[in-house]
Amino acid sequence: MARGPLNIASYLMGSTEFLMAMMLEPEKAEALMKKITAFLKSWLQLQMKTFPSIDGIFLLDDIIGFIGENEFRSFGLPYFKELYDLPVSVKFLHNDAACKVSAPYLPEIGVNLFNMGFDITLTALKELTGSQVALLGNLPPRDVLAAGTPEVVEQATRELAASLAESSRIILSCGGGMPPGVSTANIAAFIRGAQARI
Repeated sequence: MARGPLNIASYLMGSTEFLMAMMLEPEKAEALMKKITAFLKSWLQLQMKTFPSIDGIFLLDDIIGFIGENEFRSFGLPYFKELYDLPVSVKFLHNDAACKVSAPYLPEIGVNLFNMGFDITLTALKELTGSQVALLGNLPPRDVLAAGTPEVVEQATRELAASLAESSRIILSCGGGMPPGVSTANIAAFIRGAQARI
């Protein structure tokens, strides 16, 4: 588990500075991405060596959603491919920023499990990924799962499940991460709503 290479670059330089470097000093941005990717690869391998039962990679990188397709192809695609090329079964990516640009590349990267933001439908993502990636989402985390009543959560979950013409490679969950303050009653309501489709 680690932050992704674009995310780490933005932590090191600042988000604005890193995004500007991609455009104004691409050679320097590329050199930074190579160093970060080499470090991340070593870090992931150390985790796998230390805990031999690990059979997956989980990278979190929202900066993917802040760049266009050309920038993604130059500064994201090759580095994510290198990281996800490690020999594990589960290749999990979290990006709850915009994902329409990067989603079609997820199969090429090697990602086989994706957690997205709730601003895109699971059906649209299935199309963008060619139904080749398992999708983990896509209930609004704050406004529904945390702030809604149990009745609202159950109904929204039922509607989410019903919106799927085909539900293979779908794991119902919240889009993005679990927000703070979600009640046990709301989690139980989510489970009821999800089980109604089974």
